[in-house]
Parts: sequence; structure tokens; C-alpha cells
Amino acid sequence: MAGVSADLLPVDRDLFRGLLRRQASTVTVVTAVARGTDPACLGGIGAPLRAGFTATSFTSVSLDPPLVSFCLGVASSSWPVLARAEHVAVHLLAADQREAARIFATSGIDRFAAYREWTPGPFGLPLLDGVLGRLLCRVVHRVPAGDHTVVIAEPLALAAGVDAEPLVYHRGGYTSTATAVAA
Repeated sequence: MAGVSADLLPVDRDLFRGLLRRQASTVTVVTAVARGTDPACLGGIGAPLRAGFTATSFTSVSLDPPLVSFCLGVASSSWPVLARAEHVAVHLLAADQREAARIFATSGIDRFAAYREWTPGPFGLPLLDGVLGRLLCRVVHRVPAGDHTVVIAEPLALAAGVDAEPLVYHRGGYTSTATAVAA
């Protein structure tokens, strides 16, 4: 172990981000719905608000009880919906779904209009088509963690999808376990 400590540097934002880019992560899209807050007296009908975002922080937490987690920045445009959502759908993306990952990672657009390969599902959740797998979950905890929140959810139902290679995020781009694809 001689010399190892000489390689260690104090952590700053850029070094931290650069190091994390070396870790390959599977790519998911999380969709959520929350009740609208526009009161009827102001002309609103309280229509549900939906959100969807690309997440590379998805992981299993526990098998008994079944729990999963993902993270979302509290400055994200999706955060106001996720902060109130009772249910979410987590979609494991296939290698040929880089367009879905790109669209749901783009801010300032109507992601559901830009990506039309979805259908309404239970709890009003948008369900993406052509995914490797899908989990319908109940949100059980939101844990503040720096500029993000860790969301812990209990899967209520799941579906295996297509049998394909997963979409992977590595070094700032999308790839797969078989061949690289441009981000």
C-alpha cells in the first residue's frame, strides 16, 4: 500500500464528478404523477401533474421487504411532482432506448409529448413501451441528502419486458454491455 496516500486528493465538486463518471450505471426512467394543486376556484380542475426523468442511481435496497431506491436533485423540474407523488413507475431501459434516456434527461420540454411510446397505467402513471422491465412502486420514504433526495419505494407490481441488452451510462455517454452507442 506504499504510495497510495500520495495519489489521494482533497475532494472538490469537479474531481468528485469526474471520478463518478468512471462508474458504469444502468439507465432507468422514472415516471410519477401527483394531484394537481390548481384550485377549482381559480379555474383549475386539479388535473394530475406528471413528471418523468432519467435516473442512473436506481438500485435494490432490500429483498424482505422488497425495496428499491433512486435519487433526484431537488432543483430538478421533476422534483415538485415527485415530492408529492404516492406512486412511481421505474423503467429499466434497453440498449436501443437511448432516445428515451435523452428526452427524459432534457429539461424545458414536455417529455411525454417528445417521447410518445408510452401508455397510461395504474395510478395514472405513464408506462414506457419496449423496456427491459418495469416496477410499479409506492413511495415509502424521501430522505434529504445534500442537493438530492433519496427516494425509497416499495414495488407493488412488476413486469419483465423485452429480452435485450441494458442501456448503460459511462463516462458521460450511453453504451451497452455489447457495443457502444452514441449518447
